[in-house]
Amino acid sequence: MADVSSLPGQRWLTIIGIGEDGPAGLGEEAKRLIASAPAVFGGARHHALAASLITGEKLSWQSPFERSIDAILERRGTPVVVLASGDPFLYGVGATLSRHVAAEEIYTIPTPSAFSLAASRLGWPLQDVTTISLHGRPLDLIRPHLHPGRHIIALTSDEKGPGELAALLAAAGFGRSRLTVLEALGGDRERQRHTAAADFDLAEVDAVNVCALHVAAGEGARILPFAAGLEDNLFEHDGQITKREIRAVTLSALAPRHGELLWDVGAGSGSIGVEWMLADPSLKAIAIEQSPARAARIARNASAFGVPHLAIVEGSAPDALRGLPEPDAIFLGGGGSEPDVIDGAVAALKRGGRLVANAVTLEMEAVLLSEHTKRGGSLTRIDISRAEPLGGMSGWRPAMPVTQWRWTKG
Repeated sequence: MADVSSLPGQRWLTIIGIGEDGPAGLGEEAKRLIASAPAVFGGARHHALAASLITGEKLSWQSPFERSIDAILERRGTPVVVLASGDPFLYGVGATLSRHVAAEEIYTIPTPSAFSLAASRLGWPLQDVTTISLHGRPLDLIRPHLHPGRHIIALTSDEKGPGELAALLAAAGFGRSRLTVLEALGGDRERQRHTAAADFDLAEVDAVNVCALHVAAGEGARILPFAAGLEDNLFEHDGQITKREIRAVTLSALAPRHGELLWDVGAGSGSIGVEWMLADPSLKAIAIEQSPARAARIARNASAFGVPHLAIVEGSAPDALRGLPEPDAIFLGGGGSEPDVIDGAVAALKRGGRLVANAVTLEMEAVLLSEHTKRGGSLTRIDISRAEPLGGMSGWRPAMPVTQWRWTKG
């Protein structure tokens, strides 16, 4: 095979995954590329692992990381080696660099990822395992994956990660889950330790670790079903919430698709934005809410549902909508009857985007009837009744009817 480091202007950037076993786990090609590189980028741990091979300049990651990307790009066309952990394109630096360097300019030599090593040690078929990186990311991201019987392998940030994850599990009602901490996989310091999450007392955890979970739920565990229309009592709210049945119909009308952005205008508890994001990890949402107390409540709900990256904008529409990223879908749950709100939403929406508005009040219903006459779309009347005690028996108690307008921008 040709020495790709000698092909300037072509595959000038080589990304090499290195494990805890250092050079012993590398092939001859990877060793040769490291030894011949004029510049080797990586973290302090990577440089230490490959120290016996490096003859060129060692360049450590800078803060902010963009400075290191700039330094790499300045060497475009000349041989550069980047050292990474395991598989560079699985939650690694390869994914970041590929946003700046074309695939035709990159040559990658991966080694087994921490997920692959952990699965092989435990005998878990990797295709049946949920893998998630919590490295430098909120632990709350694991919450939607907590279902009884599920196997999860989570990459943590440091030695505190396993204990913090165990505390989250216990607090959410999953304290009986079996937690295996796998440390320094592939190296001389490798070890495995097991504990129930609620009984976590492991000391001197290595900073390089992954956690493997066999999820077990206790009574009252906070399990988030996959279907739209989660129970209202799972949300913290002050009554300003799109109720469960209406929420399910609304999310169906919003019809989320891969990578899309939702504006949840007059978000209240944030339930629509939260469930939109739970539908797929690629989805994003911005909750617009004028009440500071409700905005803070939305943030708490977002964390509790494992979507802490739900963006929140405090303010009233239409002013609060100005300057926001262009949405693929908009939900008007509150404040839609105010002047210029619908016009502002319509103007902001991408071509082909969906606008869904719900009306409970007569004033808002009149606005939707007018918009339907002017713009078209579809109108749906949603009537829900719930059985409740009536004397010594039961009877139907109707909820306030909801008029829903759905419109697609042509």
